[in-house]
Amino acid sequence: MDDQVRQLAEQLLKTGFDQLSDRERRVITGVAKRTQISRDANHAFEENLTVGDRLADRVAAFGGSWVFISIFLGVLVAWTLLNSVILASSVAAFDPYPYIFLNLILSMLAALQAPIIMMSQNRQAVRDRVAAGLDYEVNLKAELEIMALHEKLDQIRSQHLAEMLRTQQEQLLLLTRIIALGGSAPGAAPEAPAPSAGSKEPRA
Repeated sequence: MDDQVRQLAEQLLKTGFDQLSDRERRVITGVAKRTQISRDANHAFEENLTVGDRLADRVAAFGGSWVFISIFLGVLVAWTLLNSVILASSVAAFDPYPYIFLNLILSMLAALQAPIIMMSQNRQAVRDRVAAGLDYEVNLKAELEIMALHEKLDQIRSQHLAEMLRTQQEQLLLLTRIIALGGSAPGAAPEAPAPSAGSKEPRA
């Protein structure tokens, strides 16, 4: 594994690269190599779906639509009118009241539809977990990028302070050399010459 990735893991996550999970390894590798890790949750989930899973989702989607409800109500009304009004007046109805055969069909339909809907709900829960995992990767990468940015700013600030301190030390050293050579600091007033021993003070 690249040493830069291991160093970044120890620097930002305060742990070794081998101790991270697969998801965290993928994130820290993306941060080190400056690659994109965000993915579409729907696309990532649909990559592993089988034909049966897709068919179950379509059946569950159709069973929970207004189209299915309208067709189902139409069949019930037609069945009831056919066996109670149309066929009852001329010939024997094939499913007279209380519609035992219709109840059998509805029971079988409910027995088949319930597990299909449960399968679709389970896959929806899996989809939510996949989306949450992808959100965690993006959030972790953003947090690591912010931490790395703060460290870079702190490093720049430290370098700037060190440069200022070195400049001040050089100025103090230069000033010390000037004073040692008998010079004076810039802007200082020159000292007045001392009076000689034979000179007399002027009388008032």
